[in-house]
Amino acid sequence: MSVEREVARGEPMTSAANVVEVRIAAEPAQLAVMRAVVGDLAMRADYDVDSIADLRLAVDEACSSLVRLAAPEATLVCRFRTADDALSVTAEVISDDAFGPRKDTFSWRVLSALADVVSTSVESDPAAANGSHLVRIELTKGRTAHV
Repeated sequence: MSVEREVARGEPMTSAANVVEVRIAAEPAQLAVMRAVVGDLAMRADYDVDSIADLRLAVDEACSSLVRLAAPEATLVCRFRTADDALSVTAEVISDDAFGPRKDTFSWRVLSALADVVSTSVESDPAAANGSHLVRIELTKGRTAHV
């Protein structure tokens, strides 16, 4: 596992945008790391308890979907971006599957209900000669206003 943190370049100083990247083996036993990271980032960004739980579950669903598609020995990469009003997650893995996660599943419905915006994409992996693909899920959840 590796963790990298950097202050996003080119962002206004008032946005306080940060990016944290975590790389783990694409195995179900490793998913607790991603849940812990997003939970900690959401807590530090002052999300309410329900939103933190939603983000943990959404990241778990997204990463679980990608682990099922992952090529053998693949690495799951998640980038967490915090901004003043939202937390965004980009999760990606190398896969032999050219189609990506199915959107007609219960898992996708749960993911869509937990996040404000969810999208997926599949790209040919230019670094691989074996026809592998980079499968990506992106999600964003805004912070609920405190009353």
